[in-house]
Amino acid sequence: MIPNPTERFTGRVESYRRYRPGYPPELVEWLRTDCGLSNDATVVDVAAGTGLLTEILLAAGFAVTALEPNDEMRAACASLGTKYPKLRCIAGTAEATGLPDASADLITVAQAMHWFDLERTRAEFARILKPGGGCAVIYNNRRLGGDAFHNGYERLLREFGIDYMNVKEQHVGRRRLAQFFAPEEMHCHVFPNAQSLTLGALEGRILSSSYIPQPGHPRFAEMQAAIRQLFTETQQNGTVTIQYDCVACWGRLS
Repeated sequence: MIPNPTERFTGRVESYRRYRPGYPPELVEWLRTDCGLSNDATVVDVAAGTGLLTEILLAAGFAVTALEPNDEMRAACASLGTKYPKLRCIAGTAEATGLPDASADLITVAQAMHWFDLERTRAEFARILKPGGGCAVIYNNRRLGGDAFHNGYERLLREFGIDYMNVKEQHVGRRRLAQFFAPEEMHCHVFPNAQSLTLGALEGRILSSSYIPQPGHPRFAEMQAAIRQLFTETQQNGTVTIQYDCVACWGRLS
């Protein structure tokens, strides 16, 4: 486990809210058709952050409890309540949600499973799920190479990321997810996803990552110069595009 994951995004909320990639709307239809999610289902979005996935679920009409331990992130997520009355936003962790037994039809986790103690999380999720309920784990997996921009982006993160490789190595891939759901079967689907970014948006996207130096760090100015150089060398018509595979895996927890 990486130390103190709860506070890693303090000071990055605005960058995260504005510049992290969203999730394809087709994801909701997949949950309905392939995973049997009914329109009146109660959803718990764990480690909801600023509410990127939460908002998609709310817009589809679901009642959502957004669970987020970081105060700044949770406040940003709670602001969605002015538009979506079916939102409840509370403090809690994956390992200790504070929710009642058998209270959720679906648990969602977007871009966060690698921060959890998986053994304790599995026990807690199984406790709060209703009989027959399931869990969907979703990741926007960034393309790591293949062209000048994606190659350069990965080099930049390796060069300036404070503990980038440690975070990367903790990523929860399909094999670990299958172990999390075992002995139940896991079902996965991949959705194409992408971000088109101006220079300012690219800078914000990079700063949204918990391992990237913030203003005041000794290498911050050097990193900003490297971002500008990468953008200048690879932009087309004033933007660069980050390509993702949005991987969604769903299963029940017996």
